[in-house]
Amino acid sequence: MKYIYLIKNAYTGYAAWLWNEILHPSWHNYFYWLIGASAFFFLLELLRPWRKNQAKFRKDFWLDFFYMFFNFFLFSLIIYNAASEVVVNLFRDFLGLFGIKNLVAISVASLPVWVQLLILFVVRDFIQWNVHRWLHSSPRLWEFHKVHHSVEEMGFAAHLRYHWMENIVYNAVQYLPLAMIGFGIDDFFVVYIFGFLVGHFNHSNITVSGFTKGLVLGAALGAYLSQSATVQSWAVSAGMSATIFAVLFTLVFALIFASIFGRFLGYIFNSPEMHIWHHAYDLPPQHTKGINFGLTLSCWDYIFGTAYIPYNGRDIRLGFPGMEKYPHDLGHQLVYGFGLTEVEKEEAKS
Repeated sequence: MKYIYLIKNAYTGYAAWLWNEILHPSWHNYFYWLIGASAFFFLLELLRPWRKNQAKFRKDFWLDFFYMFFNFFLFSLIIYNAASEVVVNLFRDFLGLFGIKNLVAISVASLPVWVQLLILFVVRDFIQWNVHRWLHSSPRLWEFHKVHHSVEEMGFAAHLRYHWMENIVYNAVQYLPLAMIGFGIDDFFVVYIFGFLVGHFNHSNITVSGFTKGLVLGAALGAYLSQSATVQSWAVSAGMSATIFAVLFTLVFALIFASIFGRFLGYIFNSPEMHIWHHAYDLPPQHTKGINFGLTLSCWDYIFGTAYIPYNGRDIRLGFPGMEKYPHDLGHQLVYGFGLTEVEKEEAKS
């Protein structure tokens, strides 16, 4: 009865949550972040497209539009989270049989909030980088991951075109290590939204200089620092309005940050210029299982030798060998990957 109760409350609870998201816009609202960010990047693609010959509504745009809402809400934040609430309780009850009541091995609760968020961001991104490599190296998981690589024209909405099984793989793998560090679902909003925005950016049909990237990141950091007690005390000393001083501080900080670090950000954060090569149809002989696996951070690829940007890849062919046999309709893509893998098919022939 306990699990029937959990299932019922999980699904009704998330349905009520989604309805509340739609009716009550706020800064902590996933639904309107998805709409706002998508509209922003779509506008940039219209005004300053990287591939100028690509149609405004590129091939499969509306298919990807559906995937955005399906993977961001209908599956990722409702179906998966509701089901995972039941699975997590089953897992905790199982551990309880062995007298284990707390998974936390390293507590970060005593650290400053910004340090907690930084640790969460870096650890989560590294886990996801490894899972992404696994999706390419495992013949079984690659069959599911083909949905994402079936994109033939790149745009922001391609970010969330992926098989629903990937949600299960990513979340299942990252649950235990993040739980052992003591992170809960409440910690995820800022990190989740930042990763989501970078993901939209990486797949968008735009190109941005290092200085511009530095300005954006510097402005975000400057705005955060401007709220500190130290900076606000400077405003008092200068005899200025706290709001005006915060704006000026943010602008100056952004300019300085961009001037010093802008040229190096490509080695830290992913970008459209780097990620386009991840979707290349023709992979280099030394990296037949994939390249540029970074989701938000690019540094993992540089550290572990999977970074590859031989030249401006604006017009390279996208996809994978065998695309002509791959289904391009939603229904078949949602159930694709449960049959024989390409490796198993070749073995069966021999």
